[in-house]
Amino acid sequence: MSIIRNRDDLLSHGNTEVRRITLDIIDHALDAIDSYKLVRELVCLEGSRLNIGSLTYDLAGIGDIYVLGGGKGASSIAEALEDILGARIKRGLVIEKRGQAQKLDRVDLIEAGHPVPDEEGVKGSEKIVEIADSAKRGDLVFACITGGCSALMTLPAEGIVLEDVKKVTDLLLMCGAEIQEINAVRKHISRIMGGRLARHIHPAELVSLIVVDEVAGLPWGPTVPDTTTFADALSVLKKYELLEKVPLPVRKHVENADPKQETPKVDDFEREGIKAHNLLLASSGTVCEAARRRAEELGYNSMILSTVLEGESREAGIALAGIAKEVETNGRPLKPPCVLIVGGETTVTITGQPGEGGRNQEFALGASLKIDGSRNIVIASIGTDGTDGPTDIAGAVVDGYTVERAKQKRIDVFENLVRHNSSYVFRQLNDAIFTGPTGTNVMDLRLLLVGRPPSKP
Repeated sequence: MSIIRNRDDLLSHGNTEVRRITLDIIDHALDAIDSYKLVRELVCLEGSRLNIGSLTYDLAGIGDIYVLGGGKGASSIAEALEDILGARIKRGLVIEKRGQAQKLDRVDLIEAGHPVPDEEGVKGSEKIVEIADSAKRGDLVFACITGGCSALMTLPAEGIVLEDVKKVTDLLLMCGAEIQEINAVRKHISRIMGGRLARHIHPAELVSLIVVDEVAGLPWGPTVPDTTTFADALSVLKKYELLEKVPLPVRKHVENADPKQETPKVDDFEREGIKAHNLLLASSGTVCEAARRRAEELGYNSMILSTVLEGESREAGIALAGIAKEVETNGRPLKPPCVLIVGGETTVTITGQPGEGGRNQEFALGASLKIDGSRNIVIASIGTDGTDGPTDIAGAVVDGYTVERAKQKRIDVFENLVRHNSSYVFRQLNDAIFTGPTGTNVMDLRLLLVGRPPSKP
């Protein structure tokens, strides 16, 4: 069954032959990073023997088992653990983006705001700390961590209130800061991010199941030793000229930080005896490799250009569309029919009064201007969690017919691109991709297809 819900609409116009291949690749790539399936492959219970990758536990010698966490898709991880461990789970709580939660039986579930945090997220985080503090030596705690947990598991540092965090989040999202920069700040105005939650879980043993949504591709989250510092957070605020705009309590907290307030590092974990295992379920590389494999199964030449693309969305769309044109014209860097695959996470710098859109839609809209008139190129860009920006749209697909179809509907593509109003264009053209919540989140996937499918894949 297709993950893409509006497949027929997307195939009702334009370069339908190549669009069909594009949507097929997206479906297979998203299926390969399904968090529930990945946990069931990694975690196995045989009698009282629990295998978690290379880790093995005899549950006869384990005390209580807890499940904690947050993020877009965290409930899918918790659901898999429930199906494996059942009544062995004593207690748990995960915080999920509102409207994306899976049904859970033994683990409590709170839905909260994302990307801007809300009171429900704060209440849920307080309960997570309460459960973490109750874990004792001999217990086993699972942490379900996916992209979005920094906003969903908001617990402001002492002297800072939720409204301060919301203001900082808004400013960082509007200025075009990269995700790792945003998180560097959020970790240092939080009581549990940047590895601090692991201290509450100690002395219980900790196993974190992590879906990575940062371009570094490394374990991250509230249970992982931090690699950033207060100095890094301050540098981000200065870089984007936000130091004078953030609430005064935040500025004082970051500027005048006591070294004792710093997030724990690897050495701190070792010195404090925190026993933590960080296991990666999926990353940008996982979804890109899955897309590459499917493209080759369908007879296309394929290449992963990058799994760590960053930058301004519309400019990245125009630049990568230029590469697709080079393939079409000169057969470089691959000969068509081919698929170029890109992962990572671009940003949108908001200027003026914005319309409705998201980074993937803006990427696709920018690309549409560059490939206008082509009969060979199709470009798609989606957020792997099923949402793009504040919309319920996952992303969009464009081809050489897109701009002309917009003109026929008296839609100015360039004007809407400048106004950050990409959702309006794609809704009108039936080119917005809808998947609903996917249960995972490894940043974005972008496909550039050049050439019609071979007759015999």
